[in-house]
Amino acid sequence: MGSAAGGTDPFYSDAVLYDRLFAGGEEAVAFYRSEADRRGGDVLELGCGTGQKLIPIAADGHACTGLELSPAMLARARHKAGERGVEVQWVQGDMRDFSLGRTFDLVVIAANSLLHLHDAEDIVRCFRAVRRHLAPGGRLVFDVFNPDVRMLARADGVRRRRDALSYVDPDRGVVHVDVAETYDSLAQVTRGTWFFSTEAQPDFLVAPLEVRSIFPQELPVLLELGGLRVVERFGDWSRAPLTADAALQIYVCEAD
Repeated sequence: MGSAAGGTDPFYSDAVLYDRLFAGGEEAVAFYRSEADRRGGDVLELGCGTGQKLIPIAADGHACTGLELSPAMLARARHKAGERGVEVQWVQGDMRDFSLGRTFDLVVIAANSLLHLHDAEDIVRCFRAVRRHLAPGGRLVFDVFNPDVRMLARADGVRRRRDALSYVDPDRGVVHVDVAETYDSLAQVTRGTWFFSTEAQPDFLVAPLEVRSIFPQELPVLLELGGLRVVERFGDWSRAPLTADAALQIYVCEAD
């Protein structure tokens, strides 16, 4: 998840920590590489974070541009691309309002990055900006989680250990992650506090993270308001149909 409107949040100030916390994602990387191969041409990723998706796409030979609000994330992305000998144009900017002076054959918003935009108006602004940057026949492809109302109802503000998020820091050792979340049903925003701890350093980082939920009935309407329409939508990285119990919503869109 790259940053969008919250690029200076503490959660994104340590880009190395971010990469360790959100390591993996091979299926998602393979999906977006496949989409780039299908479309050909130039690729733009919004909220590109540290380049987890974009650097492999660029390594396949595609001309890539990454837009990211967080300077720390961009610096990490540049470093990683340099290590791999891959050329990417990195741009600091806000996905709600950007103008790159050119168009792209594929625009990607991966790893829930769209969910940093909490207001419907901001989401529509983002889609309109994408529309302006789509080449004829171009596509917007993005993924967001499929909200689970049972999970949202359990967001009661109690701090709990997330064992699946534990990781090893070469300097600190094993890092455990606790999360306390509440759900604002009016705003459709989950407001969380993430606590990072080791045995020797409890709570060495405490960071807020706020993420919007966008329900499947909403997205086509928001896309239409942004001048886009849905071509396909999937419920997982194998391109299975979107169902009520799917964990993901993956959209392929074109200019309306």
